[in-house]
Order: sequence, then C-alpha cells, then structure tokens
Amino acid sequence: MKIRIGSGLFPLNLLVIVLIVAIIFFPSSITRIILGIPFVLFTPGFVLLAALFVKKDSIGGIERVALSFGLSLAVVALIGLILNYTPWGITLESVLYSTASFVFIMSFVAWVRLRTLREEERFSIEFQLKIPIWGTSRWDKVLSFVLVIAVLGALGTLGYVIATPKVGEKFTEFYILGLEGNAADYPRELVVGEEEKVILGVINQEHEPMVYRVEVKIDGVKNNEVEGITLEHEGKWEGEVSFVPEVASENQKVEFLLYKEGETDSYSSLHIWIDVKQ
Repeated sequence: MKIRIGSGLFPLNLLVIVLIVAIIFFPSSITRIILGIPFVLFTPGFVLLAALFVKKDSIGGIERVALSFGLSLAVVALIGLILNYTPWGITLESVLYSTASFVFIMSFVAWVRLRTLREEERFSIEFQLKIPIWGTSRWDKVLSFVLVIAVLGALGTLGYVIATPKVGEKFTEFYILGLEGNAADYPRELVVGEEEKVILGVINQEHEPMVYRVEVKIDGVKNNEVEGITLEHEGKWEGEVSFVPEVASENQKVEFLLYKEGETDSYSSLHIWIDVKQ
C-alpha cells in the first residue's frame, strides 16, 4: 500500500510552531526534547533542499534525507556564528527564533516554487507499506537485527545527552569597583560622618533564580544593607552602595558581605581599608 503525504512542509512548520509554544509555556516538558532534536538536526536542511530541489526526479529520497541531516548542522552552525556577532548573542531564544524564521522562509520559497509545477512533477513524500522481508540467510537476519539495535541505541543515546545536559559549576560572582567603574580608586581617607560610595556587582551563575542581600560592616559593626537583589541565571546586578564611618581611627576595615536568601552565613565577602579623621 502506497501512502503519499505531499511535500511535508506543512506538518514540519506545524511542529516548529508547537515547539515554540512548548518552550515558551512549558520549558521543562518532554515535548521540547522530542521536537527539539529533529528541529535542529533535520528540519532546516530538509526545507532548504525542498526550496532548491522541487522536482520529483531532481534528487533521490535517500540522498534527500542524508543531505537534510548534513545541511541542518551546517545551517544551525552558520546561524550561531552570525548570532555571535549580534547584540542578541547565542541564547536559546535567539537560536530558536532565528532557526524557526529560516524554516518558515525556506518553506514559503519551496511552496511558491512547487506551485509553478504540475502535480505529477512536484516532489512528494511517499511510503510503500509492505511486509518486511528478512534475509534468507542467518547472517542477513543477524546483520539486520544489529543494524536496528545500533540505530535505536544511537537515537536513545542522543536523546539522553540532550535530555540530561551536564550542568556546569554553580557559583556567584561578587566584585567591587570604584565610582569610575574600575577596580581601583577606592575611598581611602574620610571624615567622621562623611558618606562614601563604591560600586558592588553580583552575577548569578547558580543555574537557577537567586535572591541576594549585601551587608556593609565597618570594623565588625553593621553600617548599611541592600536587600532583595533578585537575579535569574546569568543575571547581573551593579549598584552604588554607601557607608558612613562613625568613629575616627586609622585602618578601619569596611566589609561587604554577600548573603544568599535563607542563609545566615555569608557566601562571599570583600573589603577595603579606610583612614577616618575627626
């Protein structure tokens, strides 16, 4: 029995739309993984070939499938290279929308070109359903079985790697800058009651949303506090933080202590030394 489903462009574009919706509303769902693998490894190359070779006899079915995989890797790599030099950079959203736009544009080009051909000349996907015939010899059966197991194992391994990516080291960056934005020119000599400021920075590399607070101490005595610093993964915060010395003496230690939400011990600390005159 022969099954004909046309060029396959409509279902592919429909799956791309479903993938976009799944990533936006269900970012951790299995649908994202199931649709994301062919979206990256097959779809871009397939629609590009569909736009270039619209006639039925222009390229064979096996060659079309094989080239779809190879061209998809090349297209996605090229899109990533271009994005690397744009303000958006290489992120999930930028790669998703750029690749999806490429798929939609190439699909439209292929659809327009297919419309110029007669029905019998157009490329279409056809399946011939019949009872599988195993090799007549024992070796043919063994090789066929090994081939099936190898393909299923490769697909399973690829799915596992994508579904359980290795998480990098979890940490938070904490730094101090002078008011000019450089790691220098920190306040050194002050007068009692004189307000001084520095710039503190926090970058979340914890692979999850975090809430921080910063406490300022002078010689162990609390002087100021900044609360409610909420950052997504790879989020960055910089802000001016002030302190006011209340005692005159030399070599006073001004500490900046970073706390994670719910923790009583500081995660990281920075300090500078100041001389305070009356």
